[in-house]
Amino acid sequence: MDPNKIAKGSEHSHQAALFCQLANHIHIWPELAWVFAIPNGGMRSKTEAVRLKAEGVKSGVSDIFGPIPRAGYHGFFVEMKKPGMLKNESDNQKAFGAYATSAGYIYKVFDHWLDAWEFIVEYLEQ
Repeated sequence: MDPNKIAKGSEHSHQAALFCQLANHIHIWPELAWVFAIPNGGMRSKTEAVRLKAEGVKSGVSDIFGPIPRAGYHGFFVEMKKPGMLKNESDNQKAFGAYATSAGYIYKVFDHWLDAWEFIVEYLEQ
């Protein structure tokens, strides 16, 4: 499938487009099969929010994790934003990014799937 047909104006569509692109390239980099989304955001009922918090969902944790070590890093975290909202990082997201970086991970924020994809390719080619 073509990620450009998925990416519209929402954060969700750009993240879905990125995962489409990852799936399209697993034959080149099989480790892409282990990149996964972390469902921390979104609108939820109060009951669902309480249930997820009890399960360990944490505010500020990035949307995507790639458990792929490269060039001295343990892996990468990607925070996706709605197009045009790149600077709209919460204090908790900034704190998580600082922690992840100090712990040996790369942390990046993107508002377009293609920018995130280009980062991941560069990271994989290290």
